[in-house]
Amino acid sequence: MLGLNGPTLPRRTRVTALLATGAALTATLLGTFSGPANATPTVAAAAPDISVANVKGHLNQLQSIATANGGNRAHGRAGYKASIDYVKAKLDAAGYTTSIQQFTSSGATGYNLVADWPGGDANHVIFAGSHLDSVSAGPGINDNGSGSAAILETALTVAREGYKPDKHLRFAWWGAEELGLVGSKSYVNSLPGTERAKIDAYLNFDMIGSPNPGYFVYDDDTQLEKVFKDFFAAKNISTEIETEGDGRSDHASFKNAGVRVGGLFTGASSRKTAAQATKWGGTAGQAFDRCYHSSCDTTANINETALDNNSDAIAHAVWTLSAGATNPPGRTFENTADVAIPDAGSPVDSPIAVTGITGNAPSALQVGVDIKHTWRGDVSVDLVGPSGRAYRLKSASGNDSADNIVATYTVDASGETANGTWKLRVQDTAAQDTGYVDSWKLTF
Repeated sequence: MLGLNGPTLPRRTRVTALLATGAALTATLLGTFSGPANATPTVAAAAPDISVANVKGHLNQLQSIATANGGNRAHGRAGYKASIDYVKAKLDAAGYTTSIQQFTSSGATGYNLVADWPGGDANHVIFAGSHLDSVSAGPGINDNGSGSAAILETALTVAREGYKPDKHLRFAWWGAEELGLVGSKSYVNSLPGTERAKIDAYLNFDMIGSPNPGYFVYDDDTQLEKVFKDFFAAKNISTEIETEGDGRSDHASFKNAGVRVGGLFTGASSRKTAAQATKWGGTAGQAFDRCYHSSCDTTANINETALDNNSDAIAHAVWTLSAGATNPPGRTFENTADVAIPDAGSPVDSPIAVTGITGNAPSALQVGVDIKHTWRGDVSVDLVGPSGRAYRLKSASGNDSADNIVATYTVDASGETANGTWKLRVQDTAAQDTGYVDSWKLTF
């Protein structure tokens, strides 16, 4: 995971039968129903167990590579290239279509490895990724051999199972994450908009075997967050929202491009609280990973139970999200850029570009609005669809004497094509007050 001194980035034993039931429920909630109205919904198959012994085997190989190459697997060093070669050879042998993307950072050539599993709807991609580079101070076995090894073994399990997902599966191992998310940014920036729109979800796994672990779930997207929370709830494992790594790993590159993101994390240099130790075990007052970005981040720096649980959670998400076609309900698009509202002035627009949605908008499109204003009675608010049609959300009214507008409106937008540019149009109709659009979002 990118250190705190890196570039500043924006915010963000098995129980098979029970998990199978949870997978079915989650599949239903995510809209895997793909047939006519009276057909039986498609239910996601329960994911197979991911062998933690195999995941640890990959970590042992990454440790050996670091040991043979100056003690690290950092960008621009021989250990990183050897790590890429190791992962690629495994995937090629398993039947993946692999590609290497080169980029330059700090005067050295970097590499991303992308692997596609043949088949599935190429217009609906489920994407799992981890950064493969370490810092120069050590071998980076938890940060981030753990995530890299877990998604590698998940990908190999897909192949061994002969899994035929409805959606297309893609995996990636990013370079130069520790230098500012360079590899993932390079990849995302190289994608045409039409290809970005095909990514239904990007899942990020960075540090999932911390020795004093917590169970943290990304909260960037409510539906993806729920997939992971449901898995852990079925295992009676409590989770918390991930905050320490917000914007500090490769999911930020995708989120900034409008892709839905989710992921898992077991903690870095922050210290475990007494309440967390009671909930998860481990040592209160000690860092989740005392060897974060240090030479002691070796194979001895891994909690096997956390690594096992998180590896299985990855497979659960991959199987659940890739089963069934069309659109998961609850997909959200948001604009958080502030837009000033002129006092007694012309209307202003705040746009959101919607991509990757099939067909028309729903008849109950949710429009969440957060407008800061000293006198809301003067403010009128409209939603403008891609067709140019305006839907009135709020009229100006002299009887509306409060401040701010924080509300969710429901709009029948079924006559609009979902994909395209939607706008929140706001006008201050009278003088002597000020305000701005803080944020707004559309939930399909």
